[in-house]
Formats: sequence, structure tokens, C-alpha cells
Amino acid sequence: MILLRASAAAAALLACTALTPASAAVFNRIATFHVADNRPADSDPQAETVAEIIAATPDGMTLVHTDSPGERLGLIDITDPEAPKTAGTIALGGEPTSLVVVGDKALVGVVTSESYDKPSGHLAVVDLTGKTVLATCDLGGQPDALAKSPDGAYVAIAIENERDEDINDGAIPQLPGGNLTWFGIGADGTVDCATKTVADLAGMADVAPTDPEPEFVDINTANQAIVTLQENNYLAVVDLATGDVINSFSAGSVDLDQIDTVEEDTISLTGSLTGVPREPDAVQWIDDDRFVTANEGDWKGGSRGFTIFSKGGDILYDSGNTVEHIAARLGHYPEGRSENKGSEPEGAEVATFGDDRFIFIGLERASLVLVYRDTDGEPEYVQALPGGIGPEGLLAIPERNLLVSAAENDLLPDGGIGSVVTIFALEDGVPAYPQLISTDDANGTPIPWMAISGTVADASEAGKLYAVTDSASSVARILTIDATRKPAVITAEMTLTQDGKPAANLDPEGIALASDGGFWIASEGNPEREKNKTDSLLIKVSADGAIEATYPLPEAILKHALRFGFEGVTTVGTGEDETVWIAVQREWKDDEKGHAKLLAFKPADQTWGVVRYPLDAPKKGWIGLSEITAHGNGLIVVERDNQIGKAAATKQLTYVSLDGVVPAAPDASDVPVVRKEVVRDLIPDLASPKGYVLDKIESFAIDSAGDAFIITDNDGVDDHSGETVLLNLGKLDLPM
Repeated sequence: MILLRASAAAAALLACTALTPASAAVFNRIATFHVADNRPADSDPQAETVAEIIAATPDGMTLVHTDSPGERLGLIDITDPEAPKTAGTIALGGEPTSLVVVGDKALVGVVTSESYDKPSGHLAVVDLTGKTVLATCDLGGQPDALAKSPDGAYVAIAIENERDEDINDGAIPQLPGGNLTWFGIGADGTVDCATKTVADLAGMADVAPTDPEPEFVDINTANQAIVTLQENNYLAVVDLATGDVINSFSAGSVDLDQIDTVEEDTISLTGSLTGVPREPDAVQWIDDDRFVTANEGDWKGGSRGFTIFSKGGDILYDSGNTVEHIAARLGHYPEGRSENKGSEPEGAEVATFGDDRFIFIGLERASLVLVYRDTDGEPEYVQALPGGIGPEGLLAIPERNLLVSAAENDLLPDGGIGSVVTIFALEDGVPAYPQLISTDDANGTPIPWMAISGTVADASEAGKLYAVTDSASSVARILTIDATRKPAVITAEMTLTQDGKPAANLDPEGIALASDGGFWIASEGNPEREKNKTDSLLIKVSADGAIEATYPLPEAILKHALRFGFEGVTTVGTGEDETVWIAVQREWKDDEKGHAKLLAFKPADQTWGVVRYPLDAPKKGWIGLSEITAHGNGLIVVERDNQIGKAAATKQLTYVSLDGVVPAAPDASDVPVVRKEVVRDLIPDLASPKGYVLDKIESFAIDSAGDAFIITDNDGVDDHSGETVLLNLGKLDLPM
């Protein structure tokens, strides 16, 4: 057995992420298709609709995806892959779990089970041209994954007969057990139900041998099927020509260190796990003798990585903790899954583009697609791609230099983004994503980060930014960013401290330079004190992160507060004339509808003043303030709605002149309203990465060279793709 450990990959990870790969060609996103656009006209517009498993017609011009909640297939025309468009749907009368395409037909596994203990399903033969179901073959159980053989002779179905997780805490066995079923395929894509063959996979695994639960299947050019029995932590190789199980073996377990194993609202790569069953989900042949598994885990395991096996059962490579470290380095680590299965590698794809064979691994919880180059030994990490929320299906179309991910999560009913299909092209150039990564800390692990909520530029060093992270992390920090590099790099972190200990219960949303070399921090808080949050606070911090003073609002202002607290903070003037300006996100009780407060605080005499800012009227949802930055004789304000994707209408920079502006006293009845001038619509900028327009543009800074930067907040990867957009907008034409 040859075991290649991942230490070399870990050592080289930053270089691989930050620089262009050795090959001149890289994968970049060229389009995003919103699955809701494929919804039938007569369907409920609030009903869930998703893309899970995805395939393509032989010419690569049409994508076909399962939509299990809608009990249908969706079709997407990618004749122009940069402008995908709806091509309709096909009703199935049951829940599709997977599909393959042969000629002009889709072969679809459809679940019709009335209960867990009475599983049923069929293989549907679907005419993609006529959009009708031509025939069905009974499967005698509940299908999961499908695979077709490279020569088009067979279609194999993993019959899972999944367990009921509400019975005995989901422990198995729970009969009936599953099997591998396959059929012969005709030259025209039809299936002869009489060719049905079943391989009994019971009695092999050490875990619940009476209840095999096949999850995924793939077929090599020798017509040998590799099957994952996820809950059984087992693998089987089946010869489809003879029906024999020619090999079977445990997927084994791993020991992991330098990972996060505790859900405490902060990412700490200091934990360890021993003897973790891999419990693989997706599996793909790399060649006729090697295959790769995505070790998602389900019942007791999940090793947070992927493994390359030989057909004989030898472990040739295991990724160890490197997948978790990539997610943490890119701001995609799902801290809320630390006690479970971390990033949850679920999907896999292998394909050859030109001279390179690539391995693609989809991370369900981190919402990334990792790209590796096969070397016949330790795979070479190439890049990471933003795959939508929960990339489930991965599809390579090498004939067109395309890669497709189908993200299964649909958050539209909750005001979020719906399921999306993302299209990437292999092209000459540099990776467009990620736009922000981190270097290593003193322990040799990535500086973990998430939820960047406010930024300020260094006073003298161009491209040097300081950013704060919000309450998605229980530890308030200031991150130093080198934005002269591409991608930008988090080079240092500093924890805010009070009395020598990490400061507690803060929600930093804004950061500004103080005239004495320290920082001002705006802690959003929650003035209504919901969920035990504190009042909004203005905090003075030394250059080394120690809290020197906190300034609560005077009662005359605080009594009008609602739960939408402080956002950005900036300063104008120095010494006795220094004024700290703070943006309040939305209206408070004493504000005229459609107006939010800008607060002015003078540290010299600790006095507060108030002006009001006129908000645009929202087309949907609400509009508020996210950032404030001093510029010339005024302020640059980030004003945005809370909408995402196609619903996003207002993401803009405005300029507020301070000439002649005299803030009112906290108890004044006549508060001046400032005038604003829209200086940049940010929606084209946020759409430029060719994903979808992200909700929270929360950082804006202008460096000492005059370059302007924006950064989005990824909400700590909570119901979010984890994607962070950091753009250098260059030198803007702004009023002075």
C-alpha cells in the first residue's frame, strides 16, 4: 500500500491559492442560472424548487437537472454558456433522485415510497425532445444515484432504501436493505426492463451487514461499478457483465488534527478527532484502477476530506485536514457545523481537459468546489470555485471546456437566494475567485475569518486595510489586509481585549482610524436588547487592540432606539477638533419615515450630535446604511437594500457634504436633514463576478493612493454561500 499524506499540500496551499496555477488555463465562473426561472407558470411561486443532480445532452448544449421538490426535471439551454436560459420542465409524478442522459433520453431514478419500511421506485425513460415519460421499469426499492457506463451499454442504480432518522436515533440496521440494480441500454437510449440485474450487497460490511445502504455509483471503462455504502462505511466493486462482486472493503477511518470540533461561534483550528469513519458519499473512477471518494459522513462519521483508493482497496491518498484548512483560509468554513462534519465533502467529478485530468470535490456546507490536478500520486491543488449554496451535483463538459455545479439549497421563501446552477469555463488567465484569503498564523494554520463588516484604510500605506468581523464570531478581531496582492491577503489578526482578556459580547460593524494611532470601533449591538445583546457602543481601542474607553449613547438618543444599531464609523478632524461620525442602520422611533440617523461624537468634550439622512424608498424589503467613510469635506455612505440576487435594487455610494452642517443636540426637536448625492451604483460591481448580487455590501475604504475598495459580509457562512466579494474600484470621481 502506498499512502501519500497531505503535509506537502498543506505547506504549499497558500502559494497555490494566491498565485496562478502552473497551467495557464484556470476555471472561472462565466454565468449563474437561477433555478426559480425554470418554475412552471402554474406552480406556486413560493414553493421550493432546486437543482440537485445535473447532466447534459451529448452535444453539451442542454443541461438537465433533477428537481425533487417539484417532482420534475428542469432543462437549461446553454448554447451560449455565458447566457443560460430556461428550456422548460418535465413532470415525473414522483421524486427524482438522480439521472443520466443517453442520446435524446434521460434515465431518471424516481422515488414513489409510501414509507421508509415500504420503499419503492422506478427508472423513468424520458424523451427530452417531446418532454414526456416513455416508459418505466420497476426498481423494487428507493433509488439514489445513477451512473451510465462509458460505452453506453448499462445504467446502474444504487438502491438505498434509506433509514428513518427518527427511529432509534437513525441507527442501522433498518430493513429492508438496499442493493445495486442495473439494466442494459439500447442504442437509442431505451431500456429493456427484462434485463434487470440485482447484486445483493448484504453480509459484507462490518457495520450493519444486513442493511446495506448504497449511496453512489460510478462505472469505469471495464464496466465495473464502484458503489459506496455510506452508512456502512463500505465500498464494493461489481462486474456488470457477470454480476459478480469482485472486491469489497471498508472505507476505513482517519485521525484528524488542527481542525475545529467545537461550535462556539469562533473558528479554532486546534481540535482533534481519532478513528473517524470516512462514510463516503460520491465516488468517481479516476481511471480503471483508481477512484476518489468524497467523505461526507452520515451516521457516525465524515472525515471532512476525500480519499483516493485503488480498486484493490489500498488507500493511495487521503486529504487529511487540508480541505478544512482551505475552507478556513477562504472564509468559507461553516463554524456552525464544527461538532458535526465540518465542510462536508459530498460531490465529486473527474474529467480530462486537454492533457490534464482534474478531480473536483464539492463541499456541501462550505459551498465550494475544489479543483485538483491528478498526478497519479498526490493530487495537486489548483483552485477553489464558488459553487452556490450547497453544491450537490457536479458535471464536467470537457468538449466545451465547461464545468457546472448545481446548488441544492433554496432560501427564496426566507428572503434569501434560491437554488442556482453555476457555469465555469476553462480559459487562459488568472483565477477570479477567491478575492480574499488568509496567510498562516503562528501555529502554522490559516488565520480563520468570516463576516467582514467594516473596513478602513491605513493612513499612509497604500493598499493596507484594517477590517473588523461582526457577531458571527464571538471573538472580536481586527484583521490586516494586504489589498495590493491578488487575491488580497489577510496578513495578521488582532483580538480586541478588555482587562487583558478577549472582549466579550461585542458586535463590531465599523472601524476608523483614531488620531492617536488607535482605532474607533462601532459595535452595532441591539438597543432593544433582544437575544441578550448590548446597547450600541462607540469603543476606543489602542493600536494593540486594548479597549481604552466605551461611549454609550446618551439617554436622550437611546430612548428612541430600535434594534437596528450602529453600522459604519469614521472620523474627521484631529486633536480637539476630532469628530467621530457613526451611521445608524435604519429608522429609530423618533425618525421621520425613510430617514436614518448620522451621529456625531466629539471625544474632546464627549458631546453627541444628530443629523438625519434621507433613505431611498425600497422596491422590496428595507433600505438602510452599512458604512460611512470620511472624504474631502464630507462623508461617503454605503446605502443598500436587504435584497439579494435579482431582487437587489439599491446598493450605492452616496456623498454627504458637511459644509454648513451643524448637528442638533440629542434632545433637540429640530434635527437637520443632510443632502445626499449618489456617486456610484454598486450593483454592476457586485454583479461583475458573474454570480448573483450579494446582499451585504458593508465595507468601503479609500486608501492613501486614492483607490476605493468594497467588501461584502458573508454572514459567517450561515444560510449563505460564504462568498466574499472584495473589489478595487480604482480612483473614483468623487466630490471634494
